[in-house]
Order: sequence, then C-alpha cells, then structure tokens
Amino acid sequence: MSKKNKNETGAKIYSLPNLVTNVALLNLSEENSRLKMEQKKICEMAARTILHALDCKDHYTYGHSMRVAYFSLSLGREIGLSEEELYDLELAALFHDIGKIGVPDSVLLKPSRLTEEEFLAMKDHPSQSAEILTGFTHFEEVAKYAKHHHERWDGRGYPDGLKGEDIPLFSRIILIGDTFDAMTSSRPYRKGLDYEVAYAELEEFSGSQFDPELAKAFVTAMKREVAKNEKTFELSIVDGKFEKNAA
Repeated sequence: MSKKNKNETGAKIYSLPNLVTNVALLNLSEENSRLKMEQKKICEMAARTILHALDCKDHYTYGHSMRVAYFSLSLGREIGLSEEELYDLELAALFHDIGKIGVPDSVLLKPSRLTEEEFLAMKDHPSQSAEILTGFTHFEEVAKYAKHHHERWDGRGYPDGLKGEDIPLFSRIILIGDTFDAMTSSRPYRKGLDYEVAYAELEEFSGSQFDPELAKAFVTAMKREVAKNEKTFELSIVDGKFEKNAA
C-alpha cells in the first residue's frame, strides 16, 4: 500500500500507520524535553546546595565565585559563545573553587599572606573541586573545567601542566576571571587594584599566564561593562543581585 492516498477531492492524505508513528515521535520528543528540563532543575538545585555549603565555609570565596561567573560570562559573550555554552560556563565558574571546602580554615581564612607550605595546601583545591563534582553525572565536564582553571598558557600552571590550547577553553576563560577578581578585590592584607591597573597586569602576562586572544577580548568586554555604569549583576543559576566591584 502506498504511504499516501488521495481522497475524492484529489487532496493527499496520510495513512493511519504514518499518523500513529508521527504522533508517537512527537510525544517522545516532548517527553525527552520534559526530562531534560527536570534534569536541569535538579542540577541547579544541587548547584545551589553545594554553593550554600561553600558560603557557610567562607563567604568571601562564595562572593568571589559569583563575580568570577560574571567576569567569565562577560568574556564568553564577547567571543560569541552560544546560550548553551554560556550556561555550562556559568556552572563551571560558579564551581571553580568548590574544592576550597576541603582546605583547612587555618589556611583558607588566614588574614595574612600564606607560607610556602600553606600555599601548597591551597594549590590542591582545583583537584578537590574536580573530585567533588565528578560524583555528579551532569557535572563531569564542569569538573574538568574546574580542575584546570589554574593551568597557564605557557604550561607552568597546575595541576597537570597543560599548555596553550590543550587547556580547555572554559578553564582559560575562568582563569582570567579568577585572576581579575583576585587583583581587584580588597583583602585584609591589601587593597584591590583599580581596573585600569588590572588590565595592564593582564596585558603584561598575556601569552605567558593567559591566552593572549582571550585576555584582549576580556579587557574589551569589561570596558563595555563598566560603561553601563551598573553596580550589580545577576546570574541565571543563583538567585539574587551581586556587587560587581569587591574593592
């Protein structure tokens, strides 16, 4: 039997088996979309729970993670990432320091500069971030990005000494956002740098610590953000408004 017949007016009609198949496929597609949406909501609930634990451990690191997400998204938009990519980047940036939950308070909350031994303990946090996240099926890629956010363009970073484009793109983006926030945030032992000074620092270490093209794009993106003259930002995964400048 032909898949298509004609009625008395000459119009084409589809056979019943084809109609049933099409309806079944449509229902399957809708079910898949529903399941994906539910999984996304569960992921976001897990993310907020884990981040709440970080906030209880160290409020500064929690706020730092919010700002790094903002800086990373600004750069991601500048280089034309898709909405789906930006969502994954936001997750990775929010989680990049989650491993600091495992860092002793005496090191993490120390109000002065770290000793060499303490710094070595702190350097383990990217690997700890990956260990925490790897247990969640939907965070496996995010775990990889978090693990490598302290790799350097010249291969002198940690934990694996990756170099250049062997470093995941999102990790390279997060490194810039992470470093920029570290430079511009005030700490008990020093005042944060002005943005212009921090831009100069990024330029100085472009090609050694940072991906040179991303560093250039970041400065462009941030100058555009500053021109908006907005004091707060919002994220899609974590509710609330956050201060852009922690200086």
